[in-house]
Amino acid sequence: MAHMHGDEPTNEECADFLERIMRLIDNELEEGDCVVVRAHIDTCNPCLERYDLQRTVKAIVARSCSETAPSELRDRVRVQIQEIQVRISEG
Repeated sequence: MAHMHGDEPTNEECADFLERIMRLIDNELEEGDCVVVRAHIDTCNPCLERYDLQRTVKAIVARSCSETAPSELRDRVRVQIQEIQVRISEG
């Protein structure tokens, strides 16, 4: 598999890219850095897999955060919290 330097990326190189991959997903990289990170992802299967996994996790979390729990569930959680607070204050 080709790499920018003509050899396989080292674990140390990939560790350096992990933070940049996260910042790429969050749209927090300068355009020049985006090009470098995308080039690395294109030539490094482990980093590509991390990139895909992180994007998937981020999408699931974003979708989950926009959903509202059913009112029965919210009521049960409130009751349990109140019961725990009573136990703590009596304990």
